[in-house]
Formats: sequence, structure tokens, C-alpha cells
Amino acid sequence: MIAREEFVSRFGGVFEYSPFIAERAYDQGLVSEPLTADGVHQALCTVFRAASDEERLGVLREHPDLAGKLAVSGELTEESRREQAGAGLDRLSPDEHAEFTRLNSAYIGKFQFPFIIAVSGLNKDDILAAFRSRIDNSAEEELATACLQVEKIAGFRLQSLLAE
Repeated sequence: MIAREEFVSRFGGVFEYSPFIAERAYDQGLVSEPLTADGVHQALCTVFRAASDEERLGVLREHPDLAGKLAVSGELTEESRREQAGAGLDRLSPDEHAEFTRLNSAYIGKFQFPFIIAVSGLNKDDILAAFRSRIDNSAEEELATACLQVEKIAGFRLQSLLAE
């Protein structure tokens, strides 16, 4: 069986800056070998869904703004940098960047966490369309949507880590 420290080291960043999810999955016996993307994803999502409201909100708040100040200053995690670049968010026009900045500010002001979307397979136009649409959601709808998106991001990251 994989050692706890190794498991947390490999998978503790799958949910942005939230190693407690991997720690709890391991400690609760939710991890079994062989490690597969689907199996680890199920274990981590089980813990994420069982986390307190405050903990889940904390996970959401660890995600960076899309095309935001961390991206501009080069301070994203490697996973977030790669994901945002893959969607073209590192190649925005000044007008597009201004729109992302405006939407990020409005969204955080309304929901108290950043806009989160699994960008894999999407381009900047897809993301902007989702951003414009979701900003009109209720707080409850958007919290649920953001949590689903975080789980989707985790799934993509695990597929990359555990290419089968």
C-alpha cells in the first residue's frame, strides 16, 4: 500500500492548496491500489463533499482568478498556469483582459469566492460566455456549480497525474 506521506505528496494539490482532502481520504481508508484516476477521484470527492461548508468555501477561495493578478505576476500553481494557458487565457487582448478583470471583481463581490470553471477543452470565448451567464446565478446555485467545477478540475488533474 502506498505510504500516507507519498499519497499526500502526490495528490495533496489536486484540490488547490487543500492537502487535508488527500490526508482524510487516506486516513478514512478510501484509497485502494492500484491507484487509478477514477478511484482516487472518487475518494477525494467523497472527502470534499463531506467537508464542512467553511472548508469547502476555503477550497473555492484557494482558486486563482482567471487571467487575474496571480497569472499576470507568474504566481499561479503549475497546474493552474498550464490549465489557463491551454485555454488561451495567457494571450488575451487588452480589452479581453479588462473584461475578465471586471467580471472577476463583480463575481467575487457577489459570491465571496473566485469564478471557477474547468477550462480543459474550453477557449477564452467559452469561458467568458460561462462567466457572463453564471454571474446571474443565485448564491446557492453558484456555490453548487463551483463545487462541481472544482471536482471536475480535480478529475482532469488526476487523469494527468495517473495517465492510464
